[in-house]
Amino acid sequence: MATTSYRDLTQTVSRQLGTLRTSTPDVMKAFSDLGRAATADGVLDKKTKELIALALSVAVRCDPCIGFHTQALVKLGATRQELDETLGVATYMGGGPSLMYAAAAVTAFDEFAAAAKAG
Repeated sequence: MATTSYRDLTQTVSRQLGTLRTSTPDVMKAFSDLGRAATADGVLDKKTKELIALALSVAVRCDPCIGFHTQALVKLGATRQELDETLGVATYMGGGPSLMYAAAAVTAFDEFAAAAKAG
């Protein structure tokens, strides 16, 4: 689990991904297009899809993924209760290790929510 700020982590990873955007632009564009298509409103709305992505991030124990998806959830207006229920399902499916990452996801969500309120 990350021992740094999730805001710092996502900013660092975003910068690091810049190298890949330069060296493999077609791959990175395809990945970005896939993400936009997968999370576009459909039968499931964007927020629901981001909640699913967060649950998967917890299950696979990806700190940067937790950061990016909690940041997106704050921007989409997710509530803490929606987050908590999603993390409950992730924990149910992933057991103890997912519970530890669920705790990290709460920290990340709270951090981005506080920053959004601060402006």
